[in-house]
Amino acid sequence: MKIKELIKQDAGFQYIIDSLELMSSAGRRVLLNSAFCTDAAELEHEWDNLQEAIRATGDTETRRQYTDLRHCLMQLHDLQGTLASLAARTPLNEVELFEVKNLSLLTRQARRATAALGLACTLPLPDLDEVFALLDPDSTGMANFYIYDSYDNRLPALRRELKALQEHDGDPSRIAALLSEQSEIQSRVCTELSDRLLPRTADLTEALNRLAYADSLLARAELAIRWHLTRPTLGDTTSYRSLWNPRLRHRNEELGMRYQPVDISLEPGVCLVTGANMAGKTVLLKSLGSAQLMAQCGMFVPAEEATVRLAEGIMTSIGDEQDEMNGLSSYASEITKISNIIGTCRERNMLVLIDEPARTTNPVEGKALVQAIIGLLQQCGSTTLITTHYSQLGSNCRRLRVRGFVEDLADVPLTPQSINRFIDYSLTEDSSEEVPHEALRIAAILGCDERLISLAQENMNQ
Repeated sequence: MKIKELIKQDAGFQYIIDSLELMSSAGRRVLLNSAFCTDAAELEHEWDNLQEAIRATGDTETRRQYTDLRHCLMQLHDLQGTLASLAARTPLNEVELFEVKNLSLLTRQARRATAALGLACTLPLPDLDEVFALLDPDSTGMANFYIYDSYDNRLPALRRELKALQEHDGDPSRIAALLSEQSEIQSRVCTELSDRLLPRTADLTEALNRLAYADSLLARAELAIRWHLTRPTLGDTTSYRSLWNPRLRHRNEELGMRYQPVDISLEPGVCLVTGANMAGKTVLLKSLGSAQLMAQCGMFVPAEEATVRLAEGIMTSIGDEQDEMNGLSSYASEITKISNIIGTCRERNMLVLIDEPARTTNPVEGKALVQAIIGLLQQCGSTTLITTHYSQLGSNCRRLRVRGFVEDLADVPLTPQSINRFIDYSLTEDSSEEVPHEALRIAAILGCDERLISLAQENMNQ
């Protein structure tokens, strides 16, 4: 699956991709067409390239050359259509020949910049100097293009006569004849130039795509520096130290709110996560999903340390998803996704993230469904994380619990605005079959009707 498809499925990942500062439409095209990588060697190679780009980006001694390279990429046009016409032996017009000339000039400038940055091997570019010389017969060294007089020895005299007639209101029929002759010559020159460019079509296409890839790579490098991202390692398990969610963390920072990263390690099999409402369980699932996407799409991840187990894909059933367009209820949408997850995991190694399954049906059936989901996914080789509020599931799988509410802070009043300061989002191993009971306390903090809370407490006591 490609990035352009993945961002439609994961809003957090789309936020990350939208945060990349790409210089060109060609760079965005190459990025969005990049695939979710499942090959370890290819992924390590991509991370190596990113590491080299980060080194070059942060080198103050070569900052001018880095700026020059970014400036080249800013001027890059995505001339796929022009190169397709050339490959199809369709003569290029003057505008299209200008595009080719500009590409050859940018490639020359980028080759100098990458060599100075030590990125010539990371970002190899073809030599297009012959192409530039063909389209710059007067050796101007500039990107602009027109049918130069030197392309046909008839042009200088014809253009002088035409100019004189136009300036002095000369014979209209003679002007028309000269314009027609000039057009014929220019058309022939365009055809000849196109024929001479045809053998270089593959090199031109390679230059375009490699410059676009350079744009994508440098954008990912700058994001890694700006966000302090970490290169992950590949392993048989997945673990993060201080994993954080970019979209949520940045929102909290804008609002002046606290954000707490979390540590987590996951082995193949099923792991249950319990915790009070508002304890960050859904955010944990989304953070894991986005980090896996970042890693396997050639990016570094938002954590201080990270080990990633490769997955063939990511499958989710998140609580705020509902297939309303197809007329499905929350439960119907959810159970359809979970059934698909179970079927897929029989054949493939996936990262599975399920948020509070069967929460919208009656508790007896819901609990039975969760037990069945756990039992079937335990038989697969995928890595699965499931959040739940159900107690006494009786399943033999690992359990984690969000620590939840801590002792009241003496100097901070407990309000809906300050509530996240009283929650410890860290995870702890939990051997208990019980889940936290914090619903009434949270309702009270949020200012719910005291009679409602009191009556509910009486019902619990009974």
